[in-house]
Amino acid sequence: MKITRVEAFILHVPVTGSHIADSTHAITHWGVVGARIDTEEGVSGHGFTGTHAHLPSDQLIARCIETCHALLLQGEDAGDVRRLWLKLARNPALQWIGRAGITTLSLAALDVALWDLKAKAAGVPLWKLLGGQVRDKVRAYNTDIGWLSIDDEALVAGARRAVEQGFTGIKIKVGSTVERDLRRLAAVREAVGPEVTLAVDGNGKWDLASCLRFCRGAEPFDVFWFEEPLWHDDVKGHAQLARATRIPVALGEQLYTADAFGEFFAQQAIHWVQPDSTRMGGLSEVLQVCEAAHAFRLPVAPHAGEMSQVHVHLSYAHPACEVLEYIPWIKDCFTDPAEVVDGHFRLPAEPGAGTTPTPQAWARYRQATA
Repeated sequence: MKITRVEAFILHVPVTGSHIADSTHAITHWGVVGARIDTEEGVSGHGFTGTHAHLPSDQLIARCIETCHALLLQGEDAGDVRRLWLKLARNPALQWIGRAGITTLSLAALDVALWDLKAKAAGVPLWKLLGGQVRDKVRAYNTDIGWLSIDDEALVAGARRAVEQGFTGIKIKVGSTVERDLRRLAAVREAVGPEVTLAVDGNGKWDLASCLRFCRGAEPFDVFWFEEPLWHDDVKGHAQLARATRIPVALGEQLYTADAFGEFFAQQAIHWVQPDSTRMGGLSEVLQVCEAAHAFRLPVAPHAGEMSQVHVHLSYAHPACEVLEYIPWIKDCFTDPAEVVDGHFRLPAEPGAGTTPTPQAWARYRQATA
């Protein structure tokens, strides 16, 4: 399948309600910066990364796709996914300007597009190409009810509603004040009862002292994990926290490389592994992390299932993956959307990775690229 054309695209999709906020960001739209790869045979693949819908950052990623990585793909065989990943990820000129950030986000979109293309050409859903189905169900946990911008009463009502809809896991955001967050945690636990898994997510806001104080107060509420409690690159701090509390530590959505995960593994600073194919170098690098986690007997919860349908495929195909996040902002923008039924993600059925934008999304949300 000879590659003939690589095109970048940008979609800006509204979030739930008018806006959402966690401990570090407040946004109204989610930015989908993607790549379309065309071949001589007429088969096309789509992949994307995600941003906070800021046009300057969107444009930088799109330009990297079209002016840097696309040139390395022209004329190549699209079926050689792993070789092409190495060609893009280990290109000496691009390594000079960054082994993470914009170049990695560009690589992520292109790598997923190549996997999508390969599965479409084979006529199978991506999970079959990854080795087949290893589990009957993938459990979903709902994060969209738990933003810090939601007041206490609405937070409790949303948690109850999620459980009524069949979710057996929910996650709420923390990182405002320890006192407020403990009050909200207690209210949600009382509302959903002891059978529902309840996780918290700090988005890297707090220092170690604040985390320790929060954990002392949170332990009685049977917290499933504390996600991104500290600054994302603080391996030592996470290791100290992991030894000091009974609450499992989860992280990974802000790590860009398998090497970064390796440091957390080596320091026993992580209990739940959360790689993201839209932040790392695509699915190819996430698979490396999943294999390493499995070797350490650590469970994987890929970041944001509905925001990257490829993670649904991955979770059905890889034995390390156990649960998957539900935030439904962009799911209906794609031809094979991630759907949750009775608290579990539906097994994808269409060929590909589920990353092809619908004509409606293309018409409604597409932004111009420079």
